[in-house]
Amino acid sequence: MAVDWIGFSYAALVSAGGIIGYVKAGSVTSLAAGLLFGLLAAVGAYLASQNPKNVWLSLGTSGTLAVVMGLRFLNSWKFMPAGLMTLLSGLMLVKIIAGMQNKRHKS
Repeated sequence: MAVDWIGFSYAALVSAGGIIGYVKAGSVTSLAAGLLFGLLAAVGAYLASQNPKNVWLSLGTSGTLAVVMGLRFLNSWKFMPAGLMTLLSGLMLVKIIAGMQNKRHKS
């Protein structure tokens, strides 16, 4: 039973992004979304740590953030914060899907 440190790190970065958005710009929306998605990502990492096949919450959270922040990046072409979150969420998707493929072949 390995701890999903990458998933927990991702959750911390998402939450930190929401807090930074609030502190720098006074954006309550950034704070709420960052804390909500950070919490969902942390719960997903916890679930994946308990059962490596239980990745659906992590997959949904990172997929949603990849799409939402990807659209924001395409509209603004600003790397911070939308581009960075798109990149991190995309990397999480690759990690999760690659892990699903490896587990399928090992079963």
